[in-house]
Amino acid sequence: MTTAEMPQTAPATSSAHGDVLLDVRGLKMHFPVTSGILFQRAVAHIKAIDGVDFQVMRGETLGLVGESGCGKTTTGRCILRLYKPTEGEIWFDGTEIAQARTGQMRAMRRQMQIIFQDPYSSLNPRMTAGNIIGEPLAVHGLVNNKREYRERVAELLNNVGLNPYMADRFPHEFSGGQRQRIGVARALSVDPSFIVCDEPVSALDVSIQAQIINLLEDLQERYDLTYLFIAHDLSVVRHISDRVAVMYLGKIVEVADRNAIYENPQHPYTRALLSAVPIPDPVLDAQRERIILSGEVPSPLNPPSGCVFHPRCPLTTDDCMRVIPEAREVMPQHIAACINVPGYGPY
Repeated sequence: MTTAEMPQTAPATSSAHGDVLLDVRGLKMHFPVTSGILFQRAVAHIKAIDGVDFQVMRGETLGLVGESGCGKTTTGRCILRLYKPTEGEIWFDGTEIAQARTGQMRAMRRQMQIIFQDPYSSLNPRMTAGNIIGEPLAVHGLVNNKREYRERVAELLNNVGLNPYMADRFPHEFSGGQRQRIGVARALSVDPSFIVCDEPVSALDVSIQAQIINLLEDLQERYDLTYLFIAHDLSVVRHISDRVAVMYLGKIVEVADRNAIYENPQHPYTRALLSAVPIPDPVLDAQRERIILSGEVPSPLNPPSGCVFHPRCPLTTDDCMRVIPEAREVMPQHIAACINVPGYGPY
């Protein structure tokens, strides 16, 4: 590999939270809408992600929340380079990977893994659980013989709470929670440092959700893992995350510590999301303010001008329709993108 082909590297960075493992800058992912049969041409673009900036610190869990279709999963897949971003930079452990070639990414794959949302469709029905978990070991040459292969698969099954004898079973012989444990074991098989958890519990029963969340926390502590936890259930995100980023229509609108987000949300969209979260005390639930957003989420094919949230925002002014708000620090370690938030400053 020549010097020109080497991935870009940057000096290690740090913040108040610790070393930065993942640094996303100006990330955009626009999917073309084509017309024509023989000679297709792009007539428009779906702006799934439209300028996203955030950092994930080594050893932490960053929760990424928002409504369905806001770009959460696309963000995670761009970070893993399952999609090649339209624009922007992705710095992973000091290496820029957004424009890296396929061959260059192979060495990075071991460090970055994903746990998919649907445990029923993410496992190959024609492979046994042992082969599903062990395939990455063979692909990356992490075992020398069949004995090591079997021992490592048994160890991984045991680490996620499954019996090693289940290695010969097929996916249809497992429950949903057990299938998701297989998915977790598959992600762990190559000893990654970073895992994208793409709504890993949304398809499971509530009691099983708690078991998987506890498993992820135990594994994070044991193996010093870093998570990007994508979800729409704010109660789950608060339980597992250190910080929370709120996303709306392809943009990050607020980032803060999990307690700050829940106790003192700044962006009107975050406040609306939190007002819809049920609480177990019926008296308190009846007394709290409900924020009902008007209208529907605009199409990413034709997003609104100015602030993308302004058509549904209760605080909308004329300025909101023409000014694209930057994400600014409105409080210590608390970032929001809204010109009407106190402490936002002049624009």
